[in-house]
Amino acid sequence: MTEHLDLAGLQRRLAEFAAARDWQPYHTPKNLVSALSVEASELVEIFQWLTPEESARVMDDPGTAHRVRDEVADVLAYLLQLCEVLGVDPLAALSAKIDRNERRFPAPGPGAGD
Repeated sequence: MTEHLDLAGLQRRLAEFAAARDWQPYHTPKNLVSALSVEASELVEIFQWLTPEESARVMDDPGTAHRVRDEVADVLAYLLQLCEVLGVDPLAALSAKIDRNERRFPAPGPGAGD
């Protein structure tokens, strides 16, 4: 079964999952950002001692690929939950940040390397 995935739907599923387990009292911004940091560190751990070449091939090994996908999912889950609790629209925040970065770091124009 293939379903259409969207951030709002995933945030809703995460909120329903937490509510069904009475976890909302623990889902404070402080706790969520701490958990996000831990999960991001677990993702870093997978790559920690790899060469750049090995890191580029990390998804070639099924076991490692599974670990990477799980940690990416954990990072995204905690980030989406944090956004929900704080009332941040993650897509709007990212779009605004890209806009600021485009102004801050303009692409070189024609002949920039001449």
